[in-house]
Amino acid sequence: MTRGTAIHVHTSLRRLFVAVGLVALVAACSSTPAATPTTEPTSPTVTSSPAGGATGEDPVDEMRSMTFMAGFSPQANLPFVGVYVADAQGFFADRGLDVEITHSGGGGEHLQLLSNDTVQVTTQDAAVLLERRADPGLPLVSLALLGQVGQQAYVSLADSGIETPQDWAGHTVGFKGTPAPDVFAIMDAVGLDRDEVELVNVGFDPRVLTEGQVDVYPIYKSNEPDTLASWGYELNLWDAADFGVPTLGLTYVATADTVADDPDLLDDFVDAAMEGIAWAASHPDQAVDIVLEWTGPEADRDHQRAMLDTELADATSPMTDEHGLGWQTAEQWQDLHDLLVAEDAISAPIDVDDAFTTDFLGD
Repeated sequence: MTRGTAIHVHTSLRRLFVAVGLVALVAACSSTPAATPTTEPTSPTVTSSPAGGATGEDPVDEMRSMTFMAGFSPQANLPFVGVYVADAQGFFADRGLDVEITHSGGGGEHLQLLSNDTVQVTTQDAAVLLERRADPGLPLVSLALLGQVGQQAYVSLADSGIETPQDWAGHTVGFKGTPAPDVFAIMDAVGLDRDEVELVNVGFDPRVLTEGQVDVYPIYKSNEPDTLASWGYELNLWDAADFGVPTLGLTYVATADTVADDPDLLDDFVDAAMEGIAWAASHPDQAVDIVLEWTGPEADRDHQRAMLDTELADATSPMTDEHGLGWQTAEQWQDLHDLLVAEDAISAPIDVDDAFTTDFLGD
């Protein structure tokens, strides 16, 4: 791929992919028991549950309590949706789980609470998981990989004349907080010297792109493109995965101690959450209804649906068609690890075999 893709074409292809792929996704999830945040966290921790929700048909004599903390505020991120639906449809209750659903208030709270066992499962971007395993050495383990490709990409306005990454030369390229390895990998893939662009630290408001404060803007694929399209802008979009860059997205995460000490709890959690995602794939409108019980009625329903559709598309691949949703391999994690080491995002190599498990995912 050498040219940027207009966002309306990009979105159409994604939704076509979702339409033709969901049957396989649902079948895989149903027969297979059991992937930064889309924007910077700003909301306080949410601990309340929405009213209502189905219960399992066969009551369990003894319920086991646990806490799930989403890595960001309520929205239609796919790992969040799986948990929201599993709670509302009684999939957790069917397995004897009483799951308290909370949301991170930011600042790495979810990983801190996971590490001290206040939270049993959370969500985390795969690259950050590896970075935090390397430093400060958190014992994070991916239970299921729901982003078979990374969450981030880069966009320019369609009328900017910036149509390929080679056209980034002489322009400003934004980053959020710290330049992601993806941006340098794209530049390396097309032979663009790093000193040919001006890197600019931008915030989380895409108006910096529309107002000309930056020429290339870093986005989360399920978030800002839909927002910008709703404002009437067409975009050129570059996804590092399209340039052969190994990227991965959101995961369900536990600690190594919980994996070793309470595997039955995690097995039931992952199984129910995967069932929730399968249900959402075949009932997307109803799944958005459930999401809105958590976001509140002020959330944009169409935006939440666009987020769900995009993340469902990125969750599927030929490998998940064969093995089931959430599948992950040592090769995927090693390739991502090697990219992070090459881009100095990880100072020293770590053993990726300790960073994930397929024990809770059927084959």
